[in-house]
Amino acid sequence: MFAMSITQKLSTLRLPPLPTIGEIIKLYKLKAEKQLSQNFLLDLRLTDKIVRRAGNLEDAYVCEVGPGPGGITRSLINAGVADLLVVEKDTRFIPGLMMLNEASMGKVRIVHGDILTYKMDRAFPGHLKKQWDDDVPNVHIIGNLPFNVSTPLIIKWLEHVANRSGPFVYGRTQMTLTFQKEVAERMTASTGGRQRSRLSIMCQYLCNVKNSFTIPGSAFVPKPEVDVGVVQFTPLIQPQIEQPFKLVEKVVRSVFQFRGKYCHHGVANLFPEEHRLKLTEKLLMLADVDPTRRPYELSMSHFRDLCNVYRQLCDQDPNLFSYNFREELRLKKLHRISHKTS
Repeated sequence: MFAMSITQKLSTLRLPPLPTIGEIIKLYKLKAEKQLSQNFLLDLRLTDKIVRRAGNLEDAYVCEVGPGPGGITRSLINAGVADLLVVEKDTRFIPGLMMLNEASMGKVRIVHGDILTYKMDRAFPGHLKKQWDDDVPNVHIIGNLPFNVSTPLIIKWLEHVANRSGPFVYGRTQMTLTFQKEVAERMTASTGGRQRSRLSIMCQYLCNVKNSFTIPGSAFVPKPEVDVGVVQFTPLIQPQIEQPFKLVEKVVRSVFQFRGKYCHHGVANLFPEEHRLKLTEKLLMLADVDPTRRPYELSMSHFRDLCNVYRQLCDQDPNLFSYNFREELRLKKLHRISHKTS
């Protein structure tokens, strides 16, 4: 009974008085590096809000991406997480994070590394794993992402969602992440919307995506030229397009290559020149897509049908999927140059 009351008291402890995040920055002479797209979020009311929007994190297992000086890290500890794994590439931030670890009685595990290459499939205990069609696991990914890695990182994680690998071996792991406001708007844009893009389709075919709230640029140090959106991702039990990720990515990228033109222009780039016209017409006809629609006017069901028919065409011609429009242009250019010099 006595031991239980001690445990309960410890679990509700907030961090003891520590230097503020601003003081930690001064203490370790930290400075945001422009070339790394670093912007510190020092207002603990805002870091608390990000953490609250992620849901009830008491006793949760959390991976924080790019903690920097530790603003969100503090809020996560105060939320009562069971285990907090922080992945930080910049060595300058490690001493401040070690201070937070000591203050939280060892709740913070610090990995000095690059989140783009860090393997998260063994980051947390195996007993946390859930079946894909079960409730979401008690595992979260949270982070104030540097602008220069945010898009490649979410594409990498979306591929993991599709393959149920990486952080998604635990099930439908939820993510709460920051992006430039415009990028956040692209991710959540609906059919016909001004911001509808490749990113809209790639995010929404795999996840329920919610633009949670906007943080003004003035809240960051140094102040970026743009505002920041906090976006939540919950993987869908059933993806809206049931084809391999690389195939979906190729079709969607090709279609949006000419965003303002009729969609048949982008679709045509899926095919080698000698068969381009015939196969473009065939794909659009079988998928029942109007060739004069613009890419942002296409619905998710349009993209699903385009991917399904393209898969059928690839099954009929195994060399088709490996065709690369840009590579064909490059070879043509080389041929012209060699022809002129010969």
